[in-house]
Amino acid sequence: MAKRTRIKDLLNTTEFNIPVTVMGWIRTFRNNQFLAINDGSCINNIQAVIDFTNTDEALLKRLTTGASVSVIGDLIESLGKGQRVEIKVTTLEILGDSDAEKFPLQPKKHSLEFLREIAHLRFRTNTFNAVFKIRHALAFAVHQFFNEKGFVYMHTPIITASDAEGAGEMFRVSTIDPDNIPRNEDGSINYKEDFFGKATNLTVSGQLEGELAAMAFGDVYTFGPTFRAENSNTTRHLAEFWMIEPEMAFYDLNDNMDLAEELLKYVIRYAIDNCAEELDFLKNRLLEEEKIKPQAERSELDLLTKLNFCLENNFERLTYTEAIQILRNSKPNQKKQFKYLIDSWGADLQSEHERYLVEKHFKKPVILTNYPAEIKSFYMRLNDPDDQGRTTVRAMDILFPGIGEIIGGSQREERLEKLEQRMDDLHIPKEEMSWYLDTRRFGSAPHAGFGLGFERLVLFVTGMTNIRDVIPFPRTPKNAEF
Repeated sequence: MAKRTRIKDLLNTTEFNIPVTVMGWIRTFRNNQFLAINDGSCINNIQAVIDFTNTDEALLKRLTTGASVSVIGDLIESLGKGQRVEIKVTTLEILGDSDAEKFPLQPKKHSLEFLREIAHLRFRTNTFNAVFKIRHALAFAVHQFFNEKGFVYMHTPIITASDAEGAGEMFRVSTIDPDNIPRNEDGSINYKEDFFGKATNLTVSGQLEGELAAMAFGDVYTFGPTFRAENSNTTRHLAEFWMIEPEMAFYDLNDNMDLAEELLKYVIRYAIDNCAEELDFLKNRLLEEEKIKPQAERSELDLLTKLNFCLENNFERLTYTEAIQILRNSKPNQKKQFKYLIDSWGADLQSEHERYLVEKHFKKPVILTNYPAEIKSFYMRLNDPDDQGRTTVRAMDILFPGIGEIIGGSQREERLEKLEQRMDDLHIPKEEMSWYLDTRRFGSAPHAGFGLGFERLVLFVTGMTNIRDVIPFPRTPKNAEF
């Protein structure tokens, strides 16, 4: 095919009266001569002007929204309003027709709910062009950040026999014929007959395997898909999502918090510096949406101000115990406005509590530390009991405005006897986890790590309000389309 020039480059050029070739998809066709073409390289279209008096009428009728075209012509300065340059067409070829009666994306505003139903086509809208360009930029920035710091990118398994979170909500992986299930004498499934010879699942986290690598390489990270079989039909949950999980040897909890804060600021700064056009579009889109909301429900900060707000403020650091005291004395708690009231120490904080701390009390991102051991995972390092005999772990959660928890992590328990005791308390079979315990048997070292849910990061940076709109093909309960 002829060499084409991306529309993004043409819109930024200072050269005129030069021959160009553009290939893309028709957004609109007006007055039988003005063709708006988009090739995905940017949000904006380029206008191509057709001499319709010398163009075959049958060809003109095929210039419908969604059709794919190749245009050859001269790039000239535009005399019309709304664009700086346009193409004076000399040759026009339709590469792929689009039935105007059936194509669901017409030149009008579509609801996000409708676009989710046609996720295979929603990439062609300005909103999703912007969202997924930003998603790409954030993914690139994550890899760049860790590469600059000398981390090793580790591919941890997607199929696993362990449950890192202890949640038990996992997708089973099996080749057993459901119509001919092999059974043991007690009636249970005989997994020795299965492909792997044991029960296996899709991973919920690459953390445990990441710890193994950190005990050799020092600093590693994973960035891959993870799966949770939670029946949660909310705007914040997915069954399949991507996680960024660094693990660092010779790190304590403070080192862990420092790295997490630095990572978040780095990737947000990268998006601001490299996705200005997309962020500006999404900012204006949000402002239009805000106009129809009641005043009390409108955001105090626009999208770009919110992002810069996170860059310009050091994250507030406080313990779970301090947070419980703040929440217990808060007006929403005292007036019973929280759905989950805070009565005593030990409560598992909900999104409403996290967002109150960030958006109302501190008005900046917050890092909570030292959670009760009972509500956290077995691998987190135990603190000595406090003066009231309460046991906490060296956990840390980072809370962001509009999102709640965006990062969860901890200093890991490096002491073999403490870890084994914790596993016994939680009835986690040590025999099956012997490979994990070997890291504590042979050259154990203090280490720490965290998990960043990538979609929640994209949700925050784009200002979108539903996590299904920041992953190309969302997997949710009763939904595995495309």
